[in-house]
Amino acid sequence: MMENSDGTAELYLFIIISGVFMLILSQMPSYHSLRHLNFISLLLSLAYSALATAGSIHVGSSSSIAQGRDYSILGDTKNRIFGAFSAISVTACAYGNCVIPEIQATVAAPVKGKMFRGLCLCYTIIIITYFSVSISGYWAFGNRAHGIIFSNFNLDGGRAMPKWFLVMSNFFIILQTFAVAVAYLQPTNQLLEKIFADVKKKQYSSRNVIPRVISRSVVAIFATFIAAMLPFFRDIIGLIGAFGVLPLVFVMPIVMHVITFKPSRRGCTFWISMSIVIIFLAATSMGCIAAVREIVRDANTYRLFANV
Repeated sequence: MMENSDGTAELYLFIIISGVFMLILSQMPSYHSLRHLNFISLLLSLAYSALATAGSIHVGSSSSIAQGRDYSILGDTKNRIFGAFSAISVTACAYGNCVIPEIQATVAAPVKGKMFRGLCLCYTIIIITYFSVSISGYWAFGNRAHGIIFSNFNLDGGRAMPKWFLVMSNFFIILQTFAVAVAYLQPTNQLLEKIFADVKKKQYSSRNVIPRVISRSVVAIFATFIAAMLPFFRDIIGLIGAFGVLPLVFVMPIVMHVITFKPSRRGCTFWISMSIVIIFLAATSMGCIAAVREIVRDANTYRLFANV
């Protein structure tokens, strides 16, 4: 696309190409087999976050950008409110993958200690990458900042950054997206294997390999078809974040803590816990409404297999 912006290839073709890669990567049998891929994903996240921050500072320092910078919030009150809850849901989905070490950090020692240190590392990296990109991006472009900040580096038909910088940044993002998608697919794949696999057979026996390849291939193909047919990527992410990630990360752990340790209703711990549950249940409800609203609005504009 950068090489030939006037080409005839449409978005669904690129989604299909990505689906082919996902079809191959999804065959990795377990979370343990993803450990090296997850480490590479970490390095990629740090790399493109550093590039986004450096690029924003570089572009934002130019006089032409500084003169047209506007930090006011656009839209009426209703759109601002729904937009805020939609953004919270998208952020939760994008950065909510710490839920796995969160759960594992509650098991018995020595796993508990290791997982707690891993959890602290996860949140440290999230804070560093998220805030560095968001603060520098908003400083540089104000209310013109796109959801993907690298889109702001193409200005008025030209490039604010060198081509090699944009190609490398997008390459890192694509690779990291594959790694994250494979990790998110594992719960579905594990569930299917419980249905179709035979625990009495070895993991790599033909009895287990063949059903695993078929089930995972069907899931990857189905997901690719839906993604190509309904390319409302941000809206779908918002719905998943609101309906799945927010209650899973912020509500369920608090509820489990209260049920397990039964803090006194006269103490601060109980009422603080209940306040967190109520707040995030409200955020979940508003996030779902905001996400569905965005999907309906986009559905009135887009067609199936749209080249957005």
